[in-house]
Order: sequence, then structure tokens, then C-alpha cells
Amino acid sequence: MSTPYPTPASQPWQVVLTGNPNCGKTTLFNTLTGLRAKVGNYAGVTVERKEGRMLGVPGARSVTVLDLPGTYSLSPQSPDEKIARDVLLEHLPEVPSLDLVVVVLDASNLERNLYYATQVVDLGHPTVVVLNMLDVAHENGLQIDLAALAQKLGVPTLALVASRGEGIQDLKTEILKSLTGTRIKAPDNATLAQLPLPLHRAVLTLADSIGITESRTLHRRQAEALLLLSDERSTLPSSDPASPKLADFITSARQEFEAAKIDWRTIAIEARYTVVSQIFQSCAVDTHAGRETLSDRIDSVLTHKFWGILIFLAIMTAMFQTIFTLAEYPKAWVETVVSTIALAVGQLVPPGDLHSLLVDGVVAGVGSVVIFLPQICLLFLFIGLLEDTGYMARAAFLMDRLMSKVGLHGKSFIPMLSSFACAIPGIMATRTIESVKDRLVTILVAPLMSCSARLPVYTLLIGASIPNKTVLGILKLSALTMLSMYLLGTLVALIMAWIFKKTLLRGEPPMLIMELPPYKRPVTKVVLRHMWERARLFLQRAGTVILGISILLWFLSTYPRQPEILKDFAARKAQTVQQWNTSPTKDSAHETAYNLALAELDNLEAGEKLRHSFAGKLGHLIEPIIAPLGFDWKIGIGIIASFAAREVFVSTMSTVYNVGAGALASETNQTLTDTLKNEKRSDGTQIYSPLLGITLMVFYVFALQCVSTVAVVRRETNSWKWPIFQWVYMGALAWLLAFLTFQGGKLLGFQ
Repeated sequence: MSTPYPTPASQPWQVVLTGNPNCGKTTLFNTLTGLRAKVGNYAGVTVERKEGRMLGVPGARSVTVLDLPGTYSLSPQSPDEKIARDVLLEHLPEVPSLDLVVVVLDASNLERNLYYATQVVDLGHPTVVVLNMLDVAHENGLQIDLAALAQKLGVPTLALVASRGEGIQDLKTEILKSLTGTRIKAPDNATLAQLPLPLHRAVLTLADSIGITESRTLHRRQAEALLLLSDERSTLPSSDPASPKLADFITSARQEFEAAKIDWRTIAIEARYTVVSQIFQSCAVDTHAGRETLSDRIDSVLTHKFWGILIFLAIMTAMFQTIFTLAEYPKAWVETVVSTIALAVGQLVPPGDLHSLLVDGVVAGVGSVVIFLPQICLLFLFIGLLEDTGYMARAAFLMDRLMSKVGLHGKSFIPMLSSFACAIPGIMATRTIESVKDRLVTILVAPLMSCSARLPVYTLLIGASIPNKTVLGILKLSALTMLSMYLLGTLVALIMAWIFKKTLLRGEPPMLIMELPPYKRPVTKVVLRHMWERARLFLQRAGTVILGISILLWFLSTYPRQPEILKDFAARKAQTVQQWNTSPTKDSAHETAYNLALAELDNLEAGEKLRHSFAGKLGHLIEPIIAPLGFDWKIGIGIIASFAAREVFVSTMSTVYNVGAGALASETNQTLTDTLKNEKRSDGTQIYSPLLGITLMVFYVFALQCVSTVAVVRRETNSWKWPIFQWVYMGALAWLLAFLTFQGGKLLGFQ
């Protein structure tokens, strides 16, 4: 009987989910835990630790489910894979002893997935094997005999379709049965029987030595001994006092293998593949063997070196075209809601500082960002659809050809792609890159990808400065402008990666070997959940960071008070009122002129207050630096405020222009876009011209204005050197390219 050290009855049972990448493991984890996951890091490393409680467990004792990073074997290539191995070998003291291991396999790629599955089974933990995506396997003509597979593996084996919730209850029942019932004897290690005699004997000898110093089961000692002898990356825990002695034995044994012409680096892999092939042939029949599948035919087009790129660009163009077209309707509704709230608050609160804080600070600041929620939702809806169908992996394959030419690792594409949503998960995703230099290059360029925080900035500036025209009769100029910003960031990211690889971080990137997951129909629930999670984070950010900065900015733009300004404009307003009262003509035209004159005085008064406020002084302080870019002191206020988070620029400009034109805006129900569009210089020319709008967008493409990103880079690199370098180089790049854009545009005759 297998008798691993049991968890005390008062503690939760510990169940881990493990499997290859793209096997549906995380979908299964979300289903088992109902998304009630606790996310943290493993001690001493930056690898994410995700665990949650399994739903529907009867009795007082709960089940904790730990979702391990995806890995292809117990020979780690990256920090994520090393964590997965160390958890399974129980090398991490902060992770409780394992009560059960659930190995998730992609049934449509069964033979490849069996390599890792047999490694885990050989560890001797109580194990359940789960075949996910059985529906895809059947569509591909793969017929699997579950009973035969269970008999060959020696552990319970189930089938399910996690995305549709099929078989989940059976899995829960089997998990509880394995945890509470009599534990079956762990199966023998079939790979050992395939090894040459010298290696087999060395494994048994080393396993006995490990057993003297570590309380491990025989199966785990043998499996770990095989890893230590055949894999240079495998080591004993540093806390093991016998490590030096065992290291000498391993070195001596490897020398004996080489003398006997045994390639100790590959012989265990070959032996395991022999076992895997035998298992697969005994339990699976491929009825479509040798036949080109529909997936293959689609891939021949979507991964084509010419047509694939063309289709990728067409998909991106269609995405932004749809975002701009469809989002207008819900955006108008959200604007109406925000205006209604502002009007209601304005009527409930009497005039004064509190009224100004709530209307011009809180509602105007937060509301100006929230109105872009429809665009955010549509963006992540598209990204979710592309991920769930399997297209994103094809895009990574396409981009690897380009990225390898600039020295970027092919695995850098997924972190960079993730950075289109947010640079923080993108930077964290670089943990899968084995090379330290390649990982650092990716971290340095990932924030150049246009994240969702830039989307409100782009949308505002495009609406205010780009004409509402179409190209070729169907493509909106606004959508093409948005696409160009995303492509510009990507292009410069590749150029900077090439520069870094040739200078600071020299090195040759390894060849990319990646898995193309099968195409599948997107699951509505999964896509909508992905969209909602991102939308929730956006709203959460609006309710915390942006709210706080909006209140701070209101204070900076309101104080210090200037009594002489109040006195001067009070006199001018009184004079205007007196002229109206004594006017012999009071028709509708004169009344309109009178109201506009008062509104203009309100506008001028608020503008003077802003100019002499703390915020105005900050804007004037940096104006000499940004003036060559065509930016005035009001834009300077927005740039300073948005150093915390890029989207704060929108709420800042709303506060600035509500302060500067609040009366007129409230009377005419103007949006911030309308206000910026109507801003004029003293000579009557438009301030937010197409040239200025594009220049400001170029600045925001490259400037590192996100405190959270700086903090994550500090954590991931364990140094302040790289985040400071990144902030400086991106800031310099933003200023230089914005300068070239504005001054170059002026030379070409644009205003």
C-alpha cells in the first residue's frame, strides 16, 4: 500500500492539478473552485501560486486545490516548470504534503501528454488522471479505451470536457473517493525496466541513499534518483545534508555510463517514450491517421508567411473598426448616465467647495474614464474570442519569424501580446523564458505595447482631433489611427529589442518549439468571464486610483484661492447684468447673447483660477520642456497627473476643462471630447488639431506612465536599476518621437 504522510485531520486536504500547457487545466481549476482563487507567489520567487477551495465538499474538512504551472516534463526549463517539479517532489516547505495529484491530459494530443503523465504517476503520489477535451479527440478520429488506459497507468482515469462542465461531478466524486478511501498500491515504474543495467543499478543504489536522509516513499526515491542521474538541471534540496556526498556519487556514476557508451542525457527519455508508445498503442486507435485534418488545412493559410500576416492585419483592423463603430451606442448611454448623476449631485449639494469637489472632481474625473468601459469590454471580448479559438497561438507562430530576426525569443510573443491588455501580466508571463537575458529584454520592451489603459487616451484624442472620415469607403479614419498607434508601439518594441540584444544584453535566442492547440468553438461563458474580469479591474481602478487622483487634482486646481480674481470677475459680471437690465431690447437673440457673455465670463474666471492654482503652476513649470512638442501648460498638468496611471490623463483633462469651462459645458451638455474639439487659441485656430492629437498619442505610446508597472519590474528583476533605466529610456523615447512627429508635421505644412 502507498502510505504517504497524511495531512492532519484538522487541515484541508491538499490536491494539485498538473499537466501540459494548453490542456485545459486552468479551466478545470476555475470550474472546481468557482473562481474563488487566492493568488500569491511561492516563497523566494516570482512564480504565481494559485489555489482555491473545491466546491461541493461535504463534511467539515475542506479540499484545497493548487493549480501548478503548465509543464511538459519534470526536467524544468523555466522558473515556472521548476516550481511544478519541486511541488510534486515536495521540496517546498511552504507547500503542505500532497494528498492527491490530478494529472490533466489533452485527449486530442494523448501520446505527447502521456510522457509527463507517466513521470508524475511514477512519483507514487495517490493520482487521478483526467482526459480533457475528449470531444476534440473524437472529432480528430482518436478513439480511446479508458479502461485499458487506466489499467496500463495503474491509476483511476476519467474523461471530461471542462469547458462545458461535462464529467466534473464524476471527477469530484473520484477525488473525494481517493482522499477518503483506501489508497491503492502505486504502480511499478515501467521506465526502469527499459533502462540499461548499469543505469538501473545506479538508480536503485541512489534511491536507497536518498531514503537514508529523506522521508520519501520508494517510488518517489526511485523517480527522483532517475532524474538526478539523467538530468543536469535536477538537484536535491539545498537543505539536504547529504547533497555533497550524493553529488559525488552522481558524478562518478555518469563517468561509468560514458565509459560504457551509455548516453545518460537521453537514455531515460528514450526509455520513457518506449513505454508511452506501448501505452498509447494498447488503448488508442487513430482512425484519421495519415489524413490531413481540417485544422491542418486552416493552418496552411493562417500560418502562411504572406497570407497569414495579411489575415492577422485584417483581423486587427476589423477589431478596431468594430470597437469604434459598436462602442458608440453604449458609450452614449454611459455618458447620459454620468451626466444625469452629475446633474443630480449638483442639484442636491448647495454651491460651494463640496459641490465643486463632487461635480467637477469626483463625478467629472471618474465619469470621464468610466464612459470608455464599452471600448474596454469590446477589446477584451475580441481578445477572449481569439484566445479561446486557438488563433493566438498561430499569431505567436507568425510573429516568431519576425521576432527572431531582431533577436527576441519566440516565447516573448505571448508576454508582449498579454501587454496589449496590461503590461503587468505581460511582464509576469516572461517567467516562462529560460534565458535571463531574453527575459530581461522582453521585460524592457513589453510596456511599449499599447495596453488597455492607453485606450481611453487614444479614444479621447482621436474623437477630439481626427476628422470623422472613411478610407476606401468602409474603413473609419479613427479606427486606422488607433491601429497605427498599436502597430507603432509594436514596431518600436522590436527595434528596441534589437538594440538591446546588440548592446546591453548580447546573446543568441534559442529556437522556438511551440504547441499549436486545436481550433475549437469559443465557449461563451469563458469569453464573457474573461471580458468581465478585465472590465471589473478597469472599474476597480477607476474607483480607487483614478478617484484618489481626481480628488487630489481637484484640490490642486482649486487652491490657493485668489480673492482679487473673484473680485475682478464679480465686477465684470455685475456690469454685464446691469447692461442687460437697462437694455431696451430683450428678444431671444439678445437673451442668448447675454447668456453666452455670462458663460464666457465664467469660463475666463475659472481659467484664471486654474492658471494661478497649484496645478497651473506645475503645468507652467514643465511647459518649457513640452512646448517643443506643441503641448501647453494644461496638457502638462495631464502629463504630470498621469504618471501614476495613463488613463488618469482623461480624468485630469476633464477636471481641468470642467474647471475652465464648467458653466458652459453644463448648460450645453458638452462631453470632454466636444470641449477639447472646441478649444481655440487666441488667434482662433484649433488647439487639438490632427497634428497635436497624433503627437500626444505618440507621446503616450512610449512614455512609461504606470507606477504599478515600475513596481512589478522592480519585483521581477529584484533590482531598482532596470525599472529606473526603463522609465528613463521610455521617457526619452516618448519626448524624442513626439518632437519629431510635431516638428516634422509642421515642416510638411500641418498646423
